[in-house]
Amino acid sequence: MPEEMKNKKKFPLWIYPETRQLLADWYKKDNCQSQSEFIEKAIKFYCGYISAEEGVRFLPAAITSAITGMVDGLENRMARLVFKLAVEMSMMMNVIAANADYDENTLRRLRGKCVTDVKKSVGSVTFVDVTKFQKGE
Repeated sequence: MPEEMKNKKKFPLWIYPETRQLLADWYKKDNCQSQSEFIEKAIKFYCGYISAEEGVRFLPAAITSAITGMVDGLENRMARLVFKLAVEMSMMMNVIAANADYDENTLRRLRGKCVTDVKKSVGSVTFVDVTKFQKGE
């Protein structure tokens, strides 16, 4: 008799015929050597499931804490990227304004067009698109 079998105890098990059929159908699919092994694995799995339900009060707090940390990190990264983008845009606007002569009315119309373009393209306006517009294409 194998060593692991010495500590096992036999006991009566009452189950419905449908459940018995499930056992016969599934124990080999789970790579179990016997139906007893399958039943034992099923019991351990179900006990783990029940104990996980007991931990539900802790789990949301842990998940919330982890997600909050991830979101905070992402928020900081996005804020730095937006700041860098704003600096580059400010530099570009200063260079263009120093070399261009536009009246206030033209700038107001251009702003309206740019807002419409960005809304339509969900923020992906390309330099090629703008160049074509400026050249009247």
